[in-house]
Amino acid sequence: MNIYADRGNLLLLQHRCTWRGLGFELAAASLGDGLDPEAHDLFYIGGGQDRDQALCARDLVETKRDALHAAAARGAAILAVCGGYQLLGHSYVLGFEELPGVGLVDLRTVREEGPRLIGNVAIEVELPPAGGRGGRAVLAGFENHGGRTYLGAGAQPLGRVLAGHGNTGASGYEGVRAGKVVGTYLHGPLLPKNAWFADWLIAAALGLQDALAPLDDRLEDAAHEAARRAAGIQ
Repeated sequence: MNIYADRGNLLLLQHRCTWRGLGFELAAASLGDGLDPEAHDLFYIGGGQDRDQALCARDLVETKRDALHAAAARGAAILAVCGGYQLLGHSYVLGFEELPGVGLVDLRTVREEGPRLIGNVAIEVELPPAGGRGGRAVLAGFENHGGRTYLGAGAQPLGRVLAGHGNTGASGYEGVRAGKVVGTYLHGPLLPKNAWFADWLIAAALGLQDALAPLDDRLEDAAHEAARRAAGIQ
């Protein structure tokens, strides 16, 4: 699935690794392709329209679920955005159809009556330290989803909504995080608007605690500030 500027997220990860002399290799897995849970440090699941999501949901369960669980268990990072986020949980109910999820985190998504949740969004997150990043910070982006995602009793949200709708439009929370497994509705794309979070993902995926080499982030910082202003957060 690739509809919400997912390639932008991957390109940013690639460039920030390359600029630091960190090796980066991108491998795609399409329908029917298996995954090697030992081969990668970071797994990315993007967003898609309902038809594509239905195809991918079944494929994820049938050919990739066990590998994703094994990868998460050994400490790999997993980032899932929008449609990918919805499939991290147990199921996504679309009318009379129930799409299966991979069950990496305790959540369920339901397409309910009511408007789509659309607009600029900002959330406050608190992340464990990795690569000199972590602690309390703001993620800013854009959301556009018809599904409402309900976290289970033991699931931890990614962040607290400062502006926008979040998981359900009423819970006050957005996304999910279980260790290095992160799901979020923020796109537009997410990482170019939040380069600091990309660095956290890189460091977490590689198991780095020492600070990553600094980069000239004037452009990235300006993009982040613009995303915050668009959401009404200074």
